[in-house]
Amino acid sequence: MAGMHTYVALLRAVNVGGTGKLPMAGLRAMCGQAGFADVRTYIASGNVVFRSGLTEQEVAAALESRLQAHAGKPLGVLVRTAAELAAVLAANPFPDAPGNRVVAIFLDRPPPADALEYASGHRNEVMALGRREIYVHYGDGMADSRLRIPAARAGTARNINTIAKLVELASA
Repeated sequence: MAGMHTYVALLRAVNVGGTGKLPMAGLRAMCGQAGFADVRTYIASGNVVFRSGLTEQEVAAALESRLQAHAGKPLGVLVRTAAELAAVLAANPFPDAPGNRVVAIFLDRPPPADALEYASGHRNEVMALGRREIYVHYGDGMADSRLRIPAARAGTARNINTIAKLVELASA
């Protein structure tokens, strides 16, 4: 179809267990109601790949309004085109590190140039700025990390392994 784009939407703070949880079948249904085509979800953490003729902003707004109606509170959605997500993967500044130890924190806009200067609690994590992302390599893993990056507060993180799988799904 003319004008159709493949998008990846990353939901922020999706609770996959407990109250207010969003089953991925429910997320797929919401995307269908929004008129999105070829909807696929990946793992139960709020990752969805689909096609739409809408702009990135329109896609995010359509999903956010449906999620707010479902959850009763705003849930952030970060949207990237398939090409943008592939570029995030290609730009990984830590390509030799295990993919489960490197995350990209997706943001709505480019991170401030001084974003990393305000990070606190870091030990051996290494950080780098991307286009609309902040990359973090957790040398000892994320479990015991105390790292806080104020500029990343409104973002949502995915590890490189997940990003690679989403890129694969989006290009299929």
